[in-house]
Amino acid sequence: MMNKTLFEEKWKLIKSQSNSWWSLMADYDLNKVEKAEVKFDKYVTMLRVKYGYTRQQARDEISRHWAEYEAKSVNS
Repeated sequence: MMNKTLFEEKWKLIKSQSNSWWSLMADYDLNKVEKAEVKFDKYVTMLRVKYGYTRQQARDEISRHWAEYEAKSVNS
């Protein structure tokens, strides 16, 4: 499960994968997240705006994408 601490630690990897995970997440959106005090909260907000997710849905989607990414990395 993705949490704020893990998100902050893995931000550069998450940022690099974001365009492939969410086609509506543009580079300028990611730059806004980059500048945010709490990146996880800003990222969740961006997903809510772009995709109409609830806060929980956004968190679940982040966790799902991260789990898939980790699984591919382990199996590579």
